[in-house]
Amino acid sequence: MASQPAKRQRTEDEPITRSDTWFPDGNVVLQAGNTQFRVHWGVLALHSSVFSDMQGLPQPPEQPSVEGCPVVELQDDEEDVKFLLKALYTPAIQLIRDPQWRRFLTYKVPISKLPFSAVAALVRLGRKYEFQDLHDSAVGRLTARFPTTLEGYDALKAFPDRWSTIDWYSGLIFDAISLATENNLFAVLPCAYTEAVINHNTATLFDGIENKTPQLSGVYLRKCVLFQQSLFLKQFNPSYTLGWLQKWEFEGNCTDAIACRTRRERMLYKFMNSIPRGLFKPEDIPVNLGHLCSTCRPRVGDLMRSGRQKLWDELPKLLDLPPWAELKNGD
Repeated sequence: MASQPAKRQRTEDEPITRSDTWFPDGNVVLQAGNTQFRVHWGVLALHSSVFSDMQGLPQPPEQPSVEGCPVVELQDDEEDVKFLLKALYTPAIQLIRDPQWRRFLTYKVPISKLPFSAVAALVRLGRKYEFQDLHDSAVGRLTARFPTTLEGYDALKAFPDRWSTIDWYSGLIFDAISLATENNLFAVLPCAYTEAVINHNTATLFDGIENKTPQLSGVYLRKCVLFQQSLFLKQFNPSYTLGWLQKWEFEGNCTDAIACRTRRERMLYKFMNSIPRGLFKPEDIPVNLGHLCSTCRPRVGDLMRSGRQKLWDELPKLLDLPPWAELKNGD
């Protein structure tokens, strides 16, 4: 799995500290590690069925309290709890983009960027404590960054700043794979794995990024390497993006056979010696076809565009996942 920050262990000799989330009129204190948060039962219960049920339980007489408020100890990372409460008390985090962009997405997309650690906290704790709105908002960010349609993927590549709902860092893709797998966000996985294998060679998958500790291990690494190999081979099959390089069908109509054959041979050599390139950005297609004749160029362009869609449609299958239409995010 991707490398995660170690959870801070609570020790008896460490002092208890108050977080910035401390409301004087709060009536319950949540404690994670050695950090306490004074909040409101009503707010927690309104958004979480787990806390709603917990609120109705009788409090044992020996339960610790702070300033008359019961202390509820959580076995969660204090940073995760901090992010959860910040989102709970800051509704703007869940605001969505313009309606014209929603058609690309499974979930609504929030406006501002969040660090991945915050998104991961909302996914984990939103799922654990059934904060459904916060969970769905976080999953929406992941779905915006790792779309489920080729149309959405192309929009992301064309307007990366507009679609960036999560702060970028070098290990984002690897960490997203781990988070999505651990929380059953299966619809995120095809695009996330694709991003991993088209942006990193095999050595980087094994060794990690920027000489850091490897960020993929175990089943994630194995799946990534196998997927990279499958995607590489699939792109050269007939009717896929680069299948025309293996079998040239335009000899009779070609107006410059020597130029087209030379370009085809050079492209075949180039792509046979690189990481998978079957999901070209649309604007890259004419660049790669610039030396073909005027007859072959549009025909090959059409083949590459239809091949991209076919390759995208089969990404889940290459990862041993159900088809796109059956992939879900959540339990």
